[in-house]
Amino acid sequence: MRTGLIARKVGMTRVYAEDGEHIPVTVMQLEGCQVVGQRTNDKNGYTAVQLGAGAAKPKRLTKADRGQFAKANVEPKMKLAEFRVSEDNLVDVGAELSAKHFLVGQRVDVTGSTIGKGFAGAMKRWNFGGLRATHGVSISHRSHGSTGQRQDPGRVFKNKKMAGHMGDRNRTTQNIEVVRVDEDRGLILLKGAVPGPKGGWVEIRDAVRMSAPADLPKPAAIKGQGDAAAEAAGDDAKGAE
Repeated sequence: MRTGLIARKVGMTRVYAEDGEHIPVTVMQLEGCQVVGQRTNDKNGYTAVQLGAGAAKPKRLTKADRGQFAKANVEPKMKLAEFRVSEDNLVDVGAELSAKHFLVGQRVDVTGSTIGKGFAGAMKRWNFGGLRATHGVSISHRSHGSTGQRQDPGRVFKNKKMAGHMGDRNRTTQNIEVVRVDEDRGLILLKGAVPGPKGGWVEIRDAVRMSAPADLPKPAAIKGQGDAAAEAAGDDAKGAE
């Protein structure tokens, strides 16, 4: 089990496949996604990594948060999230993750907070049909109608679908395909829509219902690590010559 990524939802656009078909995609951008902490089984009872993303002003943080970032030797982060991992996939504190953490064609699960709609009626919130447009119905055409029974049971059951607050809930969309990855700009293009508004933070993980590709970078794709390996390989080749 690998760690995921924290990304910011930029918006939607479309890209073209080789056959000319256009594919609607959501653009996700990485903004300094770094490891700020580790959770080990010996100390915490479970294994996980804590990631941070986005820049935050130190004066807007509590003293405890500032101390946590100082201990990790990373800049203060706006968004924090924990990802459960296996012991062999722990990432060092301070490592910055790259967009190459996910591969093109891979399926991922995206978790975000849906767009808040405020107080909404039953027709908008639950897709109710509403009351009749005539035959004695006046004013209450968009009401939800009856909510209970007669004297028995004499109450409204719990979880009855009624008017109320709509949206602003954590939701996960599963098995979204990764269309493109731009490591230089830190962009990940996902097919279709993902939960959340523009500018909102989302968590991207390997899909749990589908097998992951065998060539995934483990424990994670760390920014600059591939360049260092390539330079070392080049130096070895020059030395051999």
